[in-house]
Amino acid sequence: MSQRVVVVGAGIVGLCVAWQLAKAGAAVVVLDRAAPGSGASSGNAGAISAGSVAPLAMPGVLRQVPGMLLDPASALHIPPRYALRAAPWLARFVASARPARVAAIAEALSGLLGNAMEAHRAILAEEGALDLIRETGQLYLYRDRTHYTKDAAGWALRAQHGLRIEELDGAAAIRALEPDMQGDYHLGLFLPDQGSSVNPRRQAEVVARGVARLGGEVRQAAVTAIATAGGRAIGVMTTAGLEPADQVVVAAGAFSARLLAPLGLRIPLESQRGYHVMLPDAGISLSRPVVPADRKAFISPMEEGLRLAGTVEFGGLEAPPTPRRAALLFDDLRKAFPQARTAGAEGFWMGHRPCLPDSLPVLGPVQQWPGLWCAFGHGHLGLTGAAPTGVLLARAMLGPKPNQDLAPFALERFG
Repeated sequence: MSQRVVVVGAGIVGLCVAWQLAKAGAAVVVLDRAAPGSGASSGNAGAISAGSVAPLAMPGVLRQVPGMLLDPASALHIPPRYALRAAPWLARFVASARPARVAAIAEALSGLLGNAMEAHRAILAEEGALDLIRETGQLYLYRDRTHYTKDAAGWALRAQHGLRIEELDGAAAIRALEPDMQGDYHLGLFLPDQGSSVNPRRQAEVVARGVARLGGEVRQAAVTAIATAGGRAIGVMTTAGLEPADQVVVAAGAFSARLLAPLGLRIPLESQRGYHVMLPDAGISLSRPVVPADRKAFISPMEEGLRLAGTVEFGGLEAPPTPRRAALLFDDLRKAFPQARTAGAEGFWMGHRPCLPDSLPVLGPVQQWPGLWCAFGHGHLGLTGAAPTGVLLARAMLGPKPNQDLAPFALERFG
């Protein structure tokens, strides 16, 4: 008899986990209060970045903390009103920037993300939707070598783990790749093996339909609690009652910690509040995501136009969006593409990216509660990590045993 598995969360991570479980023969039910892919999965920059193994907290990050707190235009901002609440998370974040810890984090991320493009391609090929991914690389822009120096350690770490990086020396070399670039950037880093999604929400919807095609069910329902009995998880409680399961996977993104807290599980999960704005007719043509390194905002060509996405703001799950953070994205666009048209821009979007202080997601079984599994906390790498996470977790749950060690991702690392 097949295992009955309830996956809590219909974001791209939960859907990829469900897809792999259904393909392996499990009876899968995905539950979410909202439609598939309608949360953070719909609003991301679309980047598929298998080489992004450098954690947010790199050596020297302590020097950047005052800027995070005081500069509202910084790439990563913690508003003073939220600083006290964020202090324990921030302390863990700084502690994770020790060189030995950074090396271990990068090793774990490399193992998880290394085959991300292949894993996405495998799902989309079966669903007849390979048109959703573009494999034309990504381009990062720096003003000069001095500007690049602040990120050099991160790039060296990525290269150490196999990321292919091609330097473009001078504005002319950059324009040979992206002719519409008119900003004052004289050093480009082209990542030919990275890719992107041309419509992240449609991609999530395709995977959701694939779960149904494989015999699973994707249903809108608000999950209120993890149901337990006899010291193990036995399903979830919804507003309609008990949804029984042999195994439960919590993949509820930034909302996952709330579900787990009543079980005595305390996870330092914060929301990386990210923003985007869509330009249906920007008047420029890009072949790939372009990332001006000033604030690392992504300028991504998509089916519906040009998406400006990025910035990281901490402010919790309840506070309203900060219009100033979204407006910064126009500044990032103008620095690289001053001729771009912004008239007709669609409304600002804000979403909650689940962020842990060491940049590693929580993946695997919860030792204290048999039958309970986790798949959340991918931060800004949710789309990238979704497909390989699905492969890894399905094998860990149903076999054969995966080659990768799940220990670095264990919930228990937080004590």
